[in-house]
Amino acid sequence: MMANGRLKKLVLVTVSVLAVSGCAKDGALDVSSGVGVSVTRTGCPAVAVPDHTGDITIFNPVNSTDSSAIDVVANITNLRSTCNSEGERIYTEATFDVRAVRTRPTGARTVTVPYFSTVIQGGTAVVAKRINNVTLEFADGDYRASASAKAGSYVDASAARLPEDVIERLTRKRKAGDPDAALDPLADPAVRAAVARSSFELLVGFQLTQAQLQYNATR
Repeated sequence: MMANGRLKKLVLVTVSVLAVSGCAKDGALDVSSGVGVSVTRTGCPAVAVPDHTGDITIFNPVNSTDSSAIDVVANITNLRSTCNSEGERIYTEATFDVRAVRTRPTGARTVTVPYFSTVIQGGTAVVAKRINNVTLEFADGDYRASASAKAGSYVDASAARLPEDVIERLTRKRKAGDPDAALDPLADPAVRAAVARSSFELLVGFQLTQAQLQYNATR
């Protein structure tokens, strides 16, 4: 659904998964003693909002998508993350705000919208997913409301590490004249696959219906 978007009162979503990791800086050249690839990794996943899931439009009537039928529009903003990668388990927490606008300000109103948090491995594989709700409270006469939410994941640090042989291939110094001096180790499909398997994302967005997703993608 979502990983192509390279990849907020509320309920803390705790996602227990086997591993979550991300690359802080891959592919930097280290030429201090020959040419090698300096790879700095962290067990913390990249955190992002996937394409077309960062806003939700509620219509009244619900079967209309005319602009005159727009009731409430909410957006995810201020996505931030913290991560504790020390120890055998890594905890990452994403926090975000939801800001909403309604078209008719008469009367106090409560609007609840669902959101998801999903862990993606290697850009495509869904490792875990949780769905929760964020509640927006509109005061009488107010057009706007906002709320905050969060999502988190506990992970196994051991699975976030690259295999030793892959690390060796990525970081081994290469000097001029070596047979593989001009070869990029990341060009090797096996190395790329190993890096992908240990690369994860924590994605957060609104849990949309198929019609809502289509509206966001085609409007």
